[in-house]
Amino acid sequence: MLFEELIAKVPDYKSFYTVDEFNERSLALAQKYPDKVKIHMGGYSRKNEPIYILEIGKGSKNALLFGCPHPNEPIGAMMLDSLSEMLAKGEESLDKLDYTWYIIKVIDVDGTKLNEGWFKDSSSIKKYAQHFYRPPGHEQVEWTFPIHYKTLNFDTPLPETKILMKLMEEKKPAFMYSLHNSGFGGVYYYVSGDLGSQLFDDFQALPGKFDLPLNLGEPEAPYLKQLAPAIFQLFGISEEYEYLVKHLPQGTDPAKVIKAGTSSDDYASQVGNTYSLVCEMPYYYDSRVDDKTELAQTRQEFLKKSLESTKQAYDHVKKILSMIESELKDKSVAFYSAVSNYVEVTQDHIKATENWIENDETLRRPATVAEEFDNVYARKFYDSLMQGMLRRLINENLKHDPENHVLLQAKQEADKRFEELNHFLEENLKYKTIPIKSLVCVQMIAGLNTMYRLQEKGEK
Repeated sequence: MLFEELIAKVPDYKSFYTVDEFNERSLALAQKYPDKVKIHMGGYSRKNEPIYILEIGKGSKNALLFGCPHPNEPIGAMMLDSLSEMLAKGEESLDKLDYTWYIIKVIDVDGTKLNEGWFKDSSSIKKYAQHFYRPPGHEQVEWTFPIHYKTLNFDTPLPETKILMKLMEEKKPAFMYSLHNSGFGGVYYYVSGDLGSQLFDDFQALPGKFDLPLNLGEPEAPYLKQLAPAIFQLFGISEEYEYLVKHLPQGTDPAKVIKAGTSSDDYASQVGNTYSLVCEMPYYYDSRVDDKTELAQTRQEFLKKSLESTKQAYDHVKKILSMIESELKDKSVAFYSAVSNYVEVTQDHIKATENWIENDETLRRPATVAEEFDNVYARKFYDSLMQGMLRRLINENLKHDPENHVLLQAKQEADKRFEELNHFLEENLKYKTIPIKSLVCVQMIAGLNTMYRLQEKGEK
């Protein structure tokens, strides 16, 4: 595996930088290394916040790397901060990469600021959930690229998405790294295609160097194509569309359930011959996430338990939103959009999942401990995140109307449900909080090795 010597150069971070800190560090880097680093104003966010692009190097191929395509995912932004410092300082081992680097540390500036409540202390899953924010699909930078597929016609990219589109169209990057991360689980990857067995071997060996597990439980979606354990083919929104066509009740239009656009990889592959990588990793893990021990129960049985948990979470959020809807003075707050969209589309997703579970014969094999963990325990963790956003919506409106008895009653019920979920998690999980340096190193080394293998393939 190449570039391991860079591990020693990555700082032992104790917390995540804020958006303002990232911007200050980018501006300072360009000022300190004016001959190597250029800084461009890419544009502005929906709330008129600046989005900066660092341009480093003069290689023959272009690389586009961007952090926080989902605003609750700052690991990649930290990696880009560390990598940009190394590139500016002229780390010798990076000379073997013939790229011009275009780096955006934070692409969803507005959403990332709404997560900063847990950036300085991410040791607790409860604190993470309390300060969590993630927008609905049609407001996510990653999933608002234009697409026209059957009945799905999406052509309203966000201002942030347009910045990326412009770079893709003008620079035609050979390599693109959309820097994502999960919340709980293990490490897994998405790639545009196979660059040789050595790269996949490196991907699978890399987490172990930092005592991190691969994620060997449930994939993010039923329709993913697995290329190797914990390595999947990248996908666009058309794959979800076809899955919904197959599993929704006849006559249901998948476009009305999706409501969003396609992915950065899907768009980049259309405008240039771009190879993309996504390296997903968690903030927290439990030793069960890669346990392949077979159990007496089937995978289908555990998926049904997961679905039942989803139904309970959905019913609760729907009930509370219905209770407070007429009392909300400010529906422009980001949390309203996130919660109301969840209520609007989740019922159809539940129907599709139910049909898939009942009719997919492959689900009747014995489940593994890792699959049980994802369906029974990790599911509750992700339920707590939506519950956290519901609480934030109520609290934001209480600021304007602190004596509103409906909002106060809703707060009491939402708080109780939130505490119940977190009590269940604390009682049933033996989780560890992963050092930020370990997470940064895995993403950095995975990306650099991919860039090298891609370059090597092009030279043959």
